Amino acid sequence: MIPDHQTLMRPLLECIQDGQEHIFKNIVVKLADRFELSPEEREQLQPSGRYPLFSGRVGWAKTYMKKAGLLEQKKRGYLSITPLGTTALKSEERIDTAYLTRYPAFVRFQAGAPHNEKTENAQPVPAIDAGCTSAVTPEETIAHAYEQIHNKLSSELLDAVLMQDFAFFERLVVELLVKMGYGGSIKDAGRAIGRTGDEGIDGIIKEDKLGLDVIHVQAKKWSRNNTVGRPELHKFVGALAGQGSTKGIFITTSSFTKEAESYKPQGVKLVKIDGEKLAQLMIEHNLGVATALSYEIKRIDRDYFNDLDD
Repeated sequence: MIPDHQTLMRPLLECIQDGQEHIFKNIVVKLADRFELSPEEREQLQPSGRYPLFSGRVGWAKTYMKKAGLLEQKKRGYLSITPLGTTALKSEERIDTAYLTRYPAFVRFQAGAPHNEKTENAQPVPAIDAGCTSAVTPEETIAHAYEQIHNKLSSELLDAVLMQDFAFFERLVVELLVKMGYGGSIKDAGRAIGRTGDEGIDGIIKEDKLGLDVIHVQAKKWSRNNTVGRPELHKFVGALAGQGSTKGIFITTSSFTKEAESYKPQGVKLVKIDGEKLAQLMIEHNLGVATALSYEIKRIDRDYFNDLDD
């Protein structure tokens, strides 16, 4: 299990307790070895999918203790312990964000106050409750909150789709496929989709803007408690064969049974989109949703500077 950034604080200080300068990247490896992390855990990414989770947590532990004055960085990529850090290690208490609130410099950092050299190396004061005892980093907090909002939106979006009639659902399918790059224009796609309505096929749409190939579509606006089974997919594949087609998209507002999920017909490329995936695609391609708020999270551009720590 990957430890949180607070659990990593004392072990990080212990890695540099000899008073020498240590390379940050080497510390990350030592800590990973100490907690016996598997190769998969070492490579696991943050919720954003862009940065390693473990090294990010070590980085936050480093940042917090640096702000409290327990460690310092005199040159890029290197860490060393301070007298305050040595004193902290002598204590048997857990070193975490609550413990760091004893240091005025850290409290000022949490409050967003300007840096003050007079308080940077001040001795600890009685602990206060600064409300910063979360086991997750600020980046993870934002990512988890975003995921919750995203999941809530996905559920509400599917409910809204289910309240509409099939004609609306048919148009929605057209718009979504066009936004995903299929069908050329809405006008071209609209003339094709929903035109057949027999033999298990609800429509035909261009695979590309030039119409070099076509994809047959089956759309099922079913309630959440219904499931699409393998027989429905088998019927659709049979209809594809009757049309001489080898590509099909089966879209439903419900879900697929396990047998249907595992169904892979030979000689046919069959894409299955259930209600959850449909809602996710609508959000991804901005169909039926609008931006409410936008937050831009920025990071240091390390290529611009040549004297920052890693």
